[in-house]
Amino acid sequence: MSETSINSSCRRRHARNFSATREVLRKRPGFVRDSILEQSSGPGEFNFVTIVEWENGDFFEGARQAVAALHRKMNFDPHELITRLGIRVDIANYKRVERAMAAE
Repeated sequence: MSETSINSSCRRRHARNFSATREVLRKRPGFVRDSILEQSSGPGEFNFVTIVEWENGDFFEGARQAVAALHRKMNFDPHELITRLGIRVDIANYKRVERAMAAE
């Protein structure tokens, strides 16, 4: 899951870059579903939330490598863009609570 705070001038570029990334992720083994949510109200700091669900964590590394390869092919450096435009990002991996509780 990633939470992103971007200003309106970056919105189109963010959407374009994620569209290409989303296409790659959807073709990866273990992909279940994804969602992009845009904040519509409230005081939250982040205005976009991206969620990608995998069958399990074993598929994540292959997906990460596929996205890195796509970014190289696009000559796109997300870290440079984040720094240059002052975009705030919070990225983390989560697991379903009910699965975590069942494993305890």
